Amino acid sequence: MSDVKRHYDATGRREQARLRRLAVIEAARELFERDGFRSTTITAIAARADVSAESVYKGFGSKAALAKAVFDLVLAGDDDPVTIADRPAMRAMRREPDVRRKVVMFVDGLVQRLARSAGVQILIRDGRHVDESLIPIWRRLNDEGLTGMSMLGRHLLDTGQLRPDIDLTEVRDVLWNYLAIDSYERLVLIRGWSSEQYAAWLSRTIISALCPL
Repeated sequence: MSDVKRHYDATGRREQARLRRLAVIEAARELFERDGFRSTTITAIAARADVSAESVYKGFGSKAALAKAVFDLVLAGDDDPVTIADRPAMRAMRREPDVRRKVVMFVDGLVQRLARSAGVQILIRDGRHVDESLIPIWRRLNDEGLTGMSMLGRHLLDTGQLRPDIDLTEVRDVLWNYLAIDSYERLVLIRGWSSEQYAAWLSRTIISALCPL
């Protein structure tokens, strides 16, 4: 077999594996949203994705890990192996010289991600109270958010445009607080605010907390 043929076969197998994995995650998302986490079984997910239950366990390990995979997919909006920090919108935010504009750009992207991920975030957050397997998943979501906001906080501090009395811990914690789903749930999902109204409020709130008057 030629090297070209082997490369072609390997590429085809990887693409098939990617598509099978994506089908499982999409099936899990649909069933979690329809039936809830506890009522959804790996067998049902496998049947929806037209794969074996054994392959789902082999690929993800547990239903809780599959919930995390659903979160990662909807947060990014696709299954490209590119982190949020390395995507064009965040790169553009880092190039922007004005810190207030940086906050607005970050919030615009954040609200889009919250809109996509709200359902599964709430499922994991609330589900951990009745299914202990979701406790470490929720903790991981929070830890990942805190790490990301530490990086963003350092970037904002390095502009020299934040309040002179503020440190990285406060910047990180303010950003991390508003990264949480709770405010979005209350104002958008419950009170009916539009995404634009929420983004404008959140930008003003963060700028007020971090920037000099």
